[in-house]
Amino acid sequence: MVQTLKKQILHYPQLDTVLMVEEFIRENSGEYKKRSLWEHLPKKMMYQTFCVVFDYLRDSGKIAVDKESRIGWIWNPELVRKYLSNPKLKA
Repeated sequence: MVQTLKKQILHYPQLDTVLMVEEFIRENSGEYKKRSLWEHLPKKMMYQTFCVVFDYLRDSGKIAVDKESRIGWIWNPELVRKYLSNPKLKA
């Protein structure tokens, strides 16, 4: 029997924490690797909390990690709006 391992998250980050990490990554896209990014954040937080935010941003398609392990901001809401406004793409 195969068991799926789930992370036990003891503390979920607050919205202002998630937004702070998003803004920092957006402004410094491609400059830092994961641990270095955490060390340079404007406000300190536990690494485990940072990992929860990081995983959320990666899973939601807002950030990506390149082959050199640098973190880049990839979310483009204007492009999404352009495609959503195209009548040929609506169901």
